[in-house]
Amino acid sequence: MFKVEIIPYRLRFKKPAGTSRGIYTDHQIWYVVFRDDEDPAHFGIGECAPLHDLSPDFDAGYADRLAAFCRIMEKEQRINTELLRDHPSILFGMETAMRHYQQRSWQLWDTPFSRGETGIPINGLIWMGDYGVMMQQIDVALKKGFRCIKLKIGAIDFEKELALLQFIRSHYSVGEVELRVDANGGFSSSEAMEKLHRLAELEIHSIEQPIPAGKWEEMARLCETTPLPIALDEELIGIYDPAEKKKLLKTIRPQYIILKPTLHGGISGCNEWISMANELGTGWWVTSALESNIGLNSIAQWCASLDNPLPQGLGTGSLYMNNIPLPLETRGDRLWFEPAGAFPCLKEFHDEDE
Repeated sequence: MFKVEIIPYRLRFKKPAGTSRGIYTDHQIWYVVFRDDEDPAHFGIGECAPLHDLSPDFDAGYADRLAAFCRIMEKEQRINTELLRDHPSILFGMETAMRHYQQRSWQLWDTPFSRGETGIPINGLIWMGDYGVMMQQIDVALKKGFRCIKLKIGAIDFEKELALLQFIRSHYSVGEVELRVDANGGFSSSEAMEKLHRLAELEIHSIEQPIPAGKWEEMARLCETTPLPIALDEELIGIYDPAEKKKLLKTIRPQYIILKPTLHGGISGCNEWISMANELGTGWWVTSALESNIGLNSIAQWCASLDNPLPQGLGTGSLYMNNIPLPLETRGDRLWFEPAGAFPCLKEFHDEDE
């Protein structure tokens, strides 16, 4: 039998992180801990890390709802996936805590990655900012050895964003550096196609969410005629019913989907998306969503079990001043896990401000 403990924790960014939805300076998360009644050293921990302006399951009652679900978990001693289907960040935390508890190890899946034998190829992420700030980030990423660069666009003038991309392409061929862009729904339907053509001239690998989510027919027309592959991200948020998932994919026919367990249905929900995408010939890759190292480790361990050769969107948590230390490390353009490294004890999870 296990009991479930909830540990609130506030992650603090080293410097403000710019997104299309504003600036993050901190990130409130909740750790869920499954602890064996008879053996306190036997525990499993998962991370519930909703994004306050993006997660459909986050509102003022989130903490109370999480507590209620934890009581149900204690009573049933299992993950009630159907009960949590509409609560992706909570489901992800519960699923991964249970996985950790059952495996009795931070190696959540047995893969070459979890054994420290190989790393996962990842992209270098360039955060939104002014021209100089973004150029500096690009320079740092390239010097670190990243061969896939993802730029969030929409924060500055489109011409300046094109100039950044042109700078990279003038120094690195498509065979040397893969370029991805994320518009976060920032293009209007009337201007999207023209901008896609201009981006295609720079041999961009793909663009995420060129127009706002919810416009299925307009997105379908773009995907049918686009000069460069389109990847759906925000479009998948809030779609949890399997029949609705299949309807979305068959209607829009995207070239790729991007899966974030915290937003897109936990591990089980993302597995559903992957199965359907594979049936339809739609590509996919996995991305973290500003989780701490606890959530990142869970996502990376699961991702490694899927054998997807594309660069994944897995940051290392270097954004935070007070991240929980785990033996995850970026070497060149790969994320590595060191199973013989140092792992945290539970007392390290309590935030001094909570």
